[in-house]
Amino acid sequence: MKVLLTNGSPHEEGCTYTALCEVSAALNQNGIDTDIFWIGKKPLSGCVACKSCVRNNRCVFSDVVNEFLDIAGDYDGYVFGTPVHWGGACGSMTSFLDRVFYADLQGGGKRFLLKPAAAVISARRAGTTATWDQVNKYFGLMQMPIITSRYWPIVHGACPEDVRKDLEGMQTMRILGANMAFFLQCRELGIKMGIPLPKQEPAVFTNFIRERE
Repeated sequence: MKVLLTNGSPHEEGCTYTALCEVSAALNQNGIDTDIFWIGKKPLSGCVACKSCVRNNRCVFSDVVNEFLDIAGDYDGYVFGTPVHWGGACGSMTSFLDRVFYADLQGGGKRFLLKPAAAVISARRAGTTATWDQVNKYFGLMQMPIITSRYWPIVHGACPEDVRKDLEGMQTMRILGANMAFFLQCRELGIKMGIPLPKQEPAVFTNFIRERE
């Protein structure tokens, strides 16, 4: 089993990366392989609602989003890390998540279905819990079990050295990794025992009380 950890910070080895590495180490200690995927610092367009992903199962824009989609289905769990910018997830990470999950959903929604996910939030001071709520909404819509820790999975600091001094934050990251490993092992055991994944019903779309035509 393996988990893909995504670093949404424009800094490749900054505070968010430091937190993700602590989660990754805990996963490794519990027998789960990991890779870290950095979205980079190039500008990322938001979703333009062109619906090309319905036909292609990937985004119409050829950038890091499709690089991620090409490999994402091979993983058993996911951790998405983002810094806090203006009280929410950073702009590039928001565009990335919008397009990744919309492309998968419109293309059949099979890459992430019932695979566990977790959000890791890094901030100097404020906006962490609001950002955690924001990112978790993606997982909820994609039918992805949300993995939690002893505390909300957040770290504080203005630089990696500060984050390492956030002892409670680092512990929270380790517990998050251990909890995800436990869930993955339980999921794998259940599948081996013949417990099927829930049957998926055809999607029904309504606008308030009227069915969409």
